[in-house]
Amino acid sequence: MELRDKKVLVTGSDGFIGSHLVERLLAEGAKVRAFVLYNSFNSWGWLEALPRTELERLEVFPGDVRDAGCVESAVRGCEVVFHLAALIAIPFSYQAPEAYVDTNIHGTLNVLQAARKAGVARLVATSTSEVYGTAQYVPIDEKHPYQGQSPYSATKIGADRLAEAFHRSFELPVIIARPFNTYGPRQSARAVIPTIITQLLSGQDEIRLGNLHPTRDLVFVKDTVAGLVALAACDRAIGQEVNIATGQEISVRELALQLIAQLNPQARLHEDSQRVRPKDSEVERLLGSNAKLRALTGWQPRYSLSQGLTETIAWLREPANLSRYKSWLYNL
Repeated sequence: MELRDKKVLVTGSDGFIGSHLVERLLAEGAKVRAFVLYNSFNSWGWLEALPRTELERLEVFPGDVRDAGCVESAVRGCEVVFHLAALIAIPFSYQAPEAYVDTNIHGTLNVLQAARKAGVARLVATSTSEVYGTAQYVPIDEKHPYQGQSPYSATKIGADRLAEAFHRSFELPVIIARPFNTYGPRQSARAVIPTIITQLLSGQDEIRLGNLHPTRDLVFVKDTVAGLVALAACDRAIGQEVNIATGQEISVRELALQLIAQLNPQARLHEDSQRVRPKDSEVERLLGSNAKLRALTGWQPRYSLSQGLTETIAWLREPANLSRYKSWLYNL
């Protein structure tokens, strides 16, 4: 399927990955309707980082995925839907699990129902590697068991299974895309890479982090977006669950030490008990297989970790960007 000239809806377009996806879709020539979370400030989130010329090409749709009628209106007239809207911060899911059920499960149900009613040609539902929990074997492929180690991951498992059910029950053309740990410009400080970099760029000598031993498969945001677009264009991917991963892993400690050496060799690591997740909730190891995605679409990561970190650091060095972050606080 070609995306050029297609009417495309992106839920969660005001977020980190969503805003990058909107940029890519505009470059592909799609007609983008950007679903953003309604707020009284009329803020469009990270979409506001796009150039004015690109913003003028968007149809911005303020709403809330928890409202079925609102979602139905947003989907109406669209041929392709990318569903990214979600609550994603794991620590906050310990405090507000009901909000995660409402947004991630009920919100996804609303999108599935609306997409079915509208007869969309393609729906890409965005999952997360957190649904796998700690790796039982590596690399983690799409046959790996699911394990809900946080309220967040449990709600994403539920959302994925709803998407599967709508494909099997109603032949809805759904693809479940499952990115591993995406990073890059515009990511919030609830994630480890901007947490480390913003502390270092702010001149802090004590870098406060949670558990240092877990490993992650880090995917630069432009590679994640390329994977989402490639899957949307792939007819053979319909009904499939597909990882977006690099096939490489790095521990939080090693990652932090690399960034310290590059940005402030005088800094030292401090394991902050406030940031440590409950023992049985911590996902110890994530290392994904991208064999299925490569076989279906030919996708492969274009950015090494070094290249991706260089772009991320350069973006965060901009005073207007760094000032958005409260590096002295623990961001849930």
